[in-house]
Amino acid sequence: MIVKDIIEESALTLAEARDVLTAPRTMRERGKERKKEEKEKEAAEENEMRFERRKAVENTTKFSKLGAKESRALVNELLELEKTKEEIAVRIADLMPKSNNEVRAIYAKERFTLTEANIEKILDCVAKYE
Repeated sequence: MIVKDIIEESALTLAEARDVLTAPRTMRERGKERKKEEKEKEAAEENEMRFERRKAVENTTKFSKLGAKESRALVNELLELEKTKEEIAVRIADLMPKSNNEVRAIYAKERFTLTEANIEKILDCVAKYE
């Protein structure tokens, strides 16, 4: 698949990615396929998921710990805290850390260190959604 332009880019949690992968295709996509392919081939393709997509759905289902709405709410709540970027908030929502060391490991690549108070705020936010 050739991508010509990137219109929008955002970080998704595992739960949101699972919902995107399992969502039914839009009517517009179905209409394009009808023009290109025979109706028999279309019915067979709709029932059969490609290997890569099937593996992605399995992994996101296996490793996501929250629903899509809950994980996005947690990310938004984490973004309100200081020293939290969207990528880190998404990682925290995916991993759901339970200890100070797990939070420190997530922030290991950053150029700053968190205080104990910041770590406790993060763990409090995570605890609300468990």
